[in-house]
Amino acid sequence: MKSKKGKIIEQQLDEEVNKAISKFSMHLMSNSKWLKLVNQIVQNIDEIKEIQFKKVQNNLTGELLFNKDTKFEFDYWQNGFEGLNSFGGWLLFKEIEYLTFPKKISSKKNETQDLLKIMRLLSHVGQFSFDLNETELKLVCYKK
Repeated sequence: MKSKKGKIIEQQLDEEVNKAISKFSMHLMSNSKWLKLVNQIVQNIDEIKEIQFKKVQNNLTGELLFNKDTKFEFDYWQNGFEGLNSFGGWLLFKEIEYLTFPKKISSKKNETQDLLKIMRLLSHVGQFSFDLNETELKLVCYKK
C-alpha cells in the first residue's frame, strides 16, 4: 500500500509526463505494442545488444537494460518496467519518446549491431516509425 506522499509523487509524475506528451500530435505506441516489442527484443537479445531511450519530459537519455531472462512478472509491468534502465527505478512506456539502437556498442570498442537486421526483427511485431542512418536506428514513439 502506497503512502499519501507516494501517491502525490506518482500523481505529479503522471501530470508531468502527460503535459510533455500533449506537445506531440502523433502517439505511435500503445502498452500492448510495447509488450510485444520488449518480448521481441528479449527473444533476440544476442542480436540487439544496446538500446538507448529518450524521455518525453526532459532531454535525458538512458539505456534499457534487458537480458535473455527479462520477464514481465508483475501486472504493473503492463504500463512500464522497474529497474531495467540506466536510471534505475520505474520507467513508464509512455515516458519514452524514442529508442535508438546505435551501430557501435558503447561498452565494447569494436563491436557493432546490424541495424537492418534489428529493423527486420522488430518489424515482425508490427508497424513502427523508423529513422535509419549510418550510426543508428531510431524507433520513434511520438511525432510532433
